Amino acid sequence: MLLAVDIGNTNIVLGLYDGAHLRHTLRIATMRTRTADEHSVLLRQMLDLRGVDPRSIHAAIVASVVPPLTDVVAAAVRQACGREPLVVGGPGLKTGIRIRYDNPRDVGADRVVNAVAAHDRVKGAAIVVDFGTATTFDCVSADGEYLGGVIVPGVQVSLDGLLGRAAKLTRIEIAEPPQVVGRNTPHAMQSGIVYGYASLVDGLVDKIEAELGVSCRVIATGGLATLIGRHARRVDEICLDLTLAGLRLIYERNARASRER
Repeated sequence: MLLAVDIGNTNIVLGLYDGAHLRHTLRIATMRTRTADEHSVLLRQMLDLRGVDPRSIHAAIVASVVPPLTDVVAAAVRQACGREPLVVGGPGLKTGIRIRYDNPRDVGADRVVNAVAAHDRVKGAAIVVDFGTATTFDCVSADGEYLGGVIVPGVQVSLDGLLGRAAKLTRIEIAEPPQVVGRNTPHAMQSGIVYGYASLVDGLVDKIEAELGVSCRVIATGGLATLIGRHARRVDEICLDLTLAGLRLIYERNARASRER
């Protein structure tokens, strides 16, 4: 099996692939103070809960947007599974996608990986909307080039900012309200989150397509993709495992290139 690891600002998401089939998804809260030993113990425990023998993992690949944790988690994978993981952005690793960004190193690894997965899935121009710590829009050309995108404060980040500045507002569950016009403060806030971000998606996608001059297929991913994506008229599909799928594709491309050399 292949172990794909996506290190995000909020969660570390791990996927276990048997060929192209995603057999298991594991999730660990991102904590920068955890050591490699602690991550290794957590990983082994989670594999054990799912009845997975670490020796059945033949390879691993890691993408990270938290630089202090990249080497820590890579070391944990080595300890837990006995495999040296490939690291997206590491020496010699090819993603198979051209990055048309002023400074390609500025693009988060997750955004590149999402672009790889989106182009493989769509076989054409695409926009990935990722509802993570930030809400990001990533544009991929029909030829598979990463064109750039948009970064918006994420839903939870925005909500935390609002609660920190408005004394009378209290924390709410991020959920779908009964209607757009809230009849109480929690429902009004939920409406702003769900329908506000859905409208933001629709508006930005319209502007992106107008600027690019091409129609794009829009894929939503990330923790709140299901909740918000279904209310956005411009979202064509929701794929919660897009980043893991991109990691699998990048691993397979590099493994194939290595065999051919």
